[in-house]
Amino acid sequence: MRLKEIFHLARVPSILMLGLVYVLYIFIGGVVFWKLEGDLGQKDISLLLTSKQKLLSTYTCLDQDGLEKVAQVVQDSSKVGLSLKGNSTTDGFWKFTSSAVFAATVVTTIGYGNMSPSSTAGQIFCVFFALFGIPLNMVVLNRVGKYMLVIERNISNYLEGKTGRRTCTRFFVHLLSYLSGVLLFLVVPMIVFQLHEGWTYSQAIYYCFITLSTIGFGDFVADDNPDKVYPEWYSFIIASWIFFGLAWLALVINHSIDMLERLNMHLKQWWGGHKLEEESGGAGSDNPDTHLEEQEEVKGPPLKQ
Repeated sequence: MRLKEIFHLARVPSILMLGLVYVLYIFIGGVVFWKLEGDLGQKDISLLLTSKQKLLSTYTCLDQDGLEKVAQVVQDSSKVGLSLKGNSTTDGFWKFTSSAVFAATVVTTIGYGNMSPSSTAGQIFCVFFALFGIPLNMVVLNRVGKYMLVIERNISNYLEGKTGRRTCTRFFVHLLSYLSGVLLFLVVPMIVFQLHEGWTYSQAIYYCFITLSTIGFGDFVADDNPDKVYPEWYSFIIASWIFFGLAWLALVINHSIDMLERLNMHLKQWWGGHKLEEESGGAGSDNPDTHLEEQEEVKGPPLKQ
């Protein structure tokens, strides 16, 4: 009761509490990444410096300036998708299939960073292409997500009519929907990428989630290795997987937002929100934070309109 009374007396707006939780969450994530990756990063730097000194001592004709030029050639080659192994050449990144996948990563805001337009005309076109393509992509994904939700609800209503148990039926339909999505958009692609890219299973599942969540670090990119020969259907499958996977993950995130909003509503009730309204005599209705939350509750999540 003491915690409840403290929040009741302080009259802390929920938006401030939400902001505090958000900042704390980011801070905890930063600390965890710092501890997990910081020491490993220092070891990698030490190994690279050792390798650099060994390279310079082995190839005595190569000085620091020559090494920097070689590194620049390697970097420029990786940007255009050329392999420096052997004497063979490749078509680079800008084939039709890879260009289409690049266009998909632009409008979906994934933006791996492994390839980017270098010409002035290409850069200007990319700006306008993204300006109109991103809203179009959001509308289409929202509509596809709604259709997924309608199918899920129709199945749920059909089973409810057969069983007569609403809560259990909805729970199992949601669970089956989540598991099917995980299997179709995470597990199966993980196996495909492990076979065609040579990644470990952990790297493949990491790439799947980083892509579908549109984080897009670019440390792992499918259909990107110039030393591999990919089948013709590979790029098409990747583009289709990205599109439908984004719609599915958007639906999952939408459900998560709905659950967090419900949790926030229950927490406000637990903190004595109703008692606060009675004591203030309705004055709390002038609180802009309260108006904002009421509007959000009426509006609902995007995919459930």
